[in-house]
Amino acid sequence: MTAPGRLFNPDPLPRPIHGGIKEAELRALGLRLEDCLDFSASVSPLGPPEGVAAAIAAVDLTAYPDPHCLVLTEAIAAHHSGDGLSVGNVIVGNGSTEIIHLLTRSYIGAPPTGCTNTALVLTPTYGEYDGAVRICGGKVLTLTASRHSDGFAWDTAALCAAVAAERPALTFICNPNNPTGVLMGRDQLAAIADAVANTGGLLVVDEAYINLSERRADADVIALAARHGSVITLRSMTKDYALTALRLGYAVASEAVIARLSALQPDWSVNGLAQAAGLDAIADEAYLERARQAVAASRECVVQRLSGLSIRCYPTEANFVLAQVGNAADLRDRLARRGLFVRDCTSFGLPDCIRIGLRPVEDCARLADAIADVWSEEPQR
Repeated sequence: MTAPGRLFNPDPLPRPIHGGIKEAELRALGLRLEDCLDFSASVSPLGPPEGVAAAIAAVDLTAYPDPHCLVLTEAIAAHHSGDGLSVGNVIVGNGSTEIIHLLTRSYIGAPPTGCTNTALVLTPTYGEYDGAVRICGGKVLTLTASRHSDGFAWDTAALCAAVAAERPALTFICNPNNPTGVLMGRDQLAAIADAVANTGGLLVVDEAYINLSERRADADVIALAARHGSVITLRSMTKDYALTALRLGYAVASEAVIARLSALQPDWSVNGLAQAAGLDAIADEAYLERARQAVAASRECVVQRLSGLSIRCYPTEANFVLAQVGNAADLRDRLARRGLFVRDCTSFGLPDCIRIGLRPVEDCARLADAIADVWSEEPQR
């Protein structure tokens, strides 16, 4: 028992590691943010759509935002009208990460009949799935991709067997996957969805990077999620439209799944600035195609330049490149001292790899030059 008048604080769970430049590290290195380039986060290299700044400036800061994000929800449903979406199929969140936490609160906290308070996570992948499940007291099972010289792959048959045996409340697939860039096809996802449906669980397909993929049509499961009661798909407007500071995402699922999540979402979790920016961004119908073209050009620059240094770059369908560099932590630190921040993938279980978020070509060329310089210094590889 705890002493009277004292609160019991259990040991905190370790938090997932994310990209992004941290102020504490800048201070330690004696750097200023405006002098640095961030390749550790993966967002559109174009920056926000042109009208976003004006849309934000027009927001009345004295007014509460709509807690239901109705106008933005309607715009998202209209944007996906070809997939048969209605407003009831969409929930908007403070980044797709908020929706991940709503999912674990709902499905791990109160598993569907016949399911366990377990999540099956395909790894290596985004750390927030694991973190959100553990916060809710759930168990995490993992299925790790096999690694080959030409990329990473999961065994679909083994995945479906694990779902049948373990009956997880949630099964998480990031598609394209972070950090490997692997894109799982629509037919493969549909087969996994059927396996999950047989147990009463929910398949979570995190498509945070899919809008910046040239092969997005091969895997898009928006329509499947809208009509399939065992599938939900997540989208990140933060990444699609470079709204990083605002945090904005949404999910598509059956009306029953959306209602279950909405019941747990706090009012006003999506602020008025983010809602206004999202409306303006989604109205710019030409933006995403321009962003995909920019991603392709920057990817070509990075892969060509690093390959010239005999650095393996794994095939990717996302707006980042996974590069095998030996001692990732050492290279990351050497680059950081030059004001160039990449993601050390040790936290993903890949201590020999860095992830490079694709910025404009000129920035990518500057990073490649710096890596070449560091390489010439004979780092520990």
